[in-house]
Amino acid sequence: MFDEQAILNELRFKAIRSSGAGGQHVNKTSSKIELTFDLEQSQIFSAEQKERLKINLQTRLSKDHILIMQCGESRSQFRNKAIIIQRFLELLKVNLLEEKERIPTKIPKAVIKKRLSNKRKNSEKKASRKPPQID
Repeated sequence: MFDEQAILNELRFKAIRSSGAGGQHVNKTSSKIELTFDLEQSQIFSAEQKERLKINLQTRLSKDHILIMQCGESRSQFRNKAIIIQRFLELLKVNLLEEKERIPTKIPKAVIKKRLSNKRKNSEKKASRKPPQID
């Protein structure tokens, strides 16, 4: 589909201060990772793949077609970087997949016949519950 190692060279990472638990340690270390990927400047994807990604990721891309993702789950900068790379690659794989065209199947005659006979039996059962019509 695409070369994961080559795409990692196109990513830019920035370490920023993370919020949340950690006490004073959180105030002096930059453990949150911000990943940026410029889809327009990418050399990895073909024009068709870029268009598919633009359509599928339109809510996540900026006006300049830049994808920005952040991860601050762990206190470790290294761990956050590994998590965000994993998420990024998974996001690309999912959004590059082409949906298979559905081939409608024909309903077998035996199934149709069984359904109609069950309907008829059910109708007769309910009709037999009614009081007889006397004119």
